[in-house]
Amino acid sequence: MTNHTPAPVVCLHSLFLDPRMFDGLASAGDGRIEVIAPELLGQVSRVHDVRQTVTMDQVTDDVLRTIDELGLERFSLVGQSMGGDVAIRIAARRPAAIEKIVLLGSSARAQSQEDLGEFATLPDRIQREGFTPEIVDIVMTIMFGASTLVDSDRLDIRETWRSRIAELSPDLVHAVRGVFEREGCVDLLPSIKAPALIVSGTEDLGRPPAWSDELFDGIPDARLLRHKHGHSPILELPELVVPLVLQFLDPR
Repeated sequence: MTNHTPAPVVCLHSLFLDPRMFDGLASAGDGRIEVIAPELLGQVSRVHDVRQTVTMDQVTDDVLRTIDELGLERFSLVGQSMGGDVAIRIAARRPAAIEKIVLLGSSARAQSQEDLGEFATLPDRIQREGFTPEIVDIVMTIMFGASTLVDSDRLDIRETWRSRIAELSPDLVHAVRGVFEREGCVDLLPSIKAPALIVSGTEDLGRPPAWSDELFDGIPDARLLRHKHGHSPILELPELVVPLVLQFLDPR
């Protein structure tokens, strides 16, 4: 009988959320995968480490430093939203190091003010007002689909993340601006050599389905999973998404 060493999986969280979004994946994959979920630059306990807009390339450089410090030579990536922006850049920079990549509620597009629509003033409001109940409501509509926001079976997850978002510091604005003003990286997609699983929600306001289709079209070895959920599939449909992600990462 051979011992199985858990496969390292670097999990990169979304803006407004934190590494706890991957707790369900870590629990389900215990003994099969080793979840490594760093706090991204300018967020969570590192929110005061920056004093100006944090770019996707800066966050990528920071995560790569962590990966190098850990001595990881080959690993998989899981990223949601902003975490996906960073995962794409890592996979393109170090194609030989990536075993597999999972992109949840992600895209490779630049963010335009036109696409932001009614959300365009959110960074200024966060800086000025902090995470008031009204702003928390707005963030919840970005992070979770319409079905999740009214489903009585999802009440616990809504209440958990609503309370966490309400506790966020106004200084998160530097990371928010980084996402809202990000440059695109569609040109990097063909450089990704690892097999990719793209999970997209029909109710995702932040990264609409057509944006995930670009990932599917651009990454050479990609599969696309689409269901009725919003921006945070691993939280909104964990009973479906977690096993599928785990099976993709470690198909034993």
